[in-house]
Amino acid sequence: MTCKEKILSEDYIDLINYFILPQGSVEGNDDVFCYIPVNERFLSIYYSRAVLPPLEVSSYYYRYIPRLYGLMQPFAPEALDRNFDIQPLVKSGITLIQREPLSLTGRDVVLGFVDTGIDYRNPVFRRADGSTRILAIWDQSVQTGTPPDGYFYGSEYTREQINEALQAEEPLELVPSVDEIGHGTAMASAAAGSALNGGLDFLGAAPDADIVVVKLKQAKQFLRDYYMTPDDVPAYETNDIMLGIKYISSYRIPFEKPSVICLGVGSSFGEHSGSSSLSQYISSVGSEINQAVIVAAGNEGNSAHHFSGHIDAGQSIRVEMMVSENTRGFLLELWGRIPDFYSVTVRSPGGEMVPPVSGRLGQSVQYTFVYEKTKVLLDYQTIESESGNEVAVMRFEAPSPGLWTVIITREGGDGPGNVDMWLPLRQFVDGRVEFLQPTPETTITAPGFAQPPITVSAYNSRNNSFYINSGQGFSSEGGIKPDIAAPGVDISIVSGTVQGKAVVGTSTGTSLSAALAAGAAAQFMQWAVVEHNSPYVGGVALRNYFLRGAGRDSAYSYPNRQWGYGRLDMEGLFNWIAGLPAQ
Repeated sequence: MTCKEKILSEDYIDLINYFILPQGSVEGNDDVFCYIPVNERFLSIYYSRAVLPPLEVSSYYYRYIPRLYGLMQPFAPEALDRNFDIQPLVKSGITLIQREPLSLTGRDVVLGFVDTGIDYRNPVFRRADGSTRILAIWDQSVQTGTPPDGYFYGSEYTREQINEALQAEEPLELVPSVDEIGHGTAMASAAAGSALNGGLDFLGAAPDADIVVVKLKQAKQFLRDYYMTPDDVPAYETNDIMLGIKYISSYRIPFEKPSVICLGVGSSFGEHSGSSSLSQYISSVGSEINQAVIVAAGNEGNSAHHFSGHIDAGQSIRVEMMVSENTRGFLLELWGRIPDFYSVTVRSPGGEMVPPVSGRLGQSVQYTFVYEKTKVLLDYQTIESESGNEVAVMRFEAPSPGLWTVIITREGGDGPGNVDMWLPLRQFVDGRVEFLQPTPETTITAPGFAQPPITVSAYNSRNNSFYINSGQGFSSEGGIKPDIAAPGVDISIVSGTVQGKAVVGTSTGTSLSAALAAGAAAQFMQWAVVEHNSPYVGGVALRNYFLRGAGRDSAYSYPNRQWGYGRLDMEGLFNWIAGLPAQ
């Protein structure tokens, strides 16, 4: 069986490893596993399910199990065939520096997107002569072409192949890569769309940037089943995202062609401190010279999917969740800070109780309620290896509708006594599950708490109001996130192509905020690296430039949980460089 077949087969489990193969593995046995190195630390490994136990935290360790990432909200343009609105670009100072004397349009900068693909036929991704601005597409979902060297799966399409397809009567026969959802196309158009009709019909933040796209394949069914994710909801796994970032990063040519990588996918699971494998990886990528990573803050701020509480020594708290009818199931994560340790009891709407399960033993307990017919798996890892903290993963299968209660008892320890609980992304629950007393803070989706990548929240640039659904900070360990806020309400995007012409629509969310910030980052990389004004700029320096130029309101103190260090303001950034007073 080839490595490609293992990667695509449901008979093989995808795991994230730290260059340590699973216990009992036989290195070199091609029937058991294959792997793709991500960097000097991480492996994407594909392992035969026949020789492995069922997928549980107690069997695999939390860090090895890939997370599911989503688009943070079901994507659909809110309005089609709309006139282009330049106001968000103006408000961000982007249009000012596109013009002379700076003329910063992202020239010779690579803008990369790991998302749902791109409509390469759309005119906003072409140059004036009709040729493509896309350097490459790695479509992980199409297996008929040649994969990138060393990646084994998917199909890679080069600029030459795309240009050939654009000249053909049926382009998709030559390059059969399609963005069925439209999320990736929308982000790429906002960040890097070409000027149409001199910018009157459409204009992206970095209209001359080169583009590299990874279209993520859908996650395997075994992961969907583990997370109980609805089949009709787009879901992507850690392994594919990490490899996609690696692929885009390979297009960076230090001192010649810097890159900016934009992520518009997220997960609500994990400790929310930047300790996950994806967070660690993008931290490494974003620390390299002439490279930066921009991350959307997510749209979970108003989802009622986070609870935060304090428990005194020897005391308990009751956390209530309302579960709607016809909910297939869901995961719930509980995180406690070291050195404290806890026990957990679950109470059903009918009053049945799961006996207390203690975290000190690292137990895995499965309990089936008599009257509710609900199955609860409570899976403990006393010391999670990435963060060192305690994590309990609770799987609710076929939960009865009504009020569920999780009773958390602090058994010991002299730590802060703080606990956090997170439910999945809203669209990852088939039904509706909400905390009755939710906490809107610390709702930025992973990997948004990674450092130094720049995490972007959303606001309405027409009235300067914070977007209510935007993820908020800070991290669970107090780290400052988001870094900055950018326009994210009613952003002009390309929503399709009709008879060779771009259809302009609008969309809302932090993915669009991140896209605008990524385009602005490409503008700055042109000035700094391509034009040799600051040739050693990386993600850390870029972040600090953004923060120094950020627009701030005297009504707020900074940094804060919603706005970070302020609003994206490229005019303010260059005024600061020039030593001019703030506007």
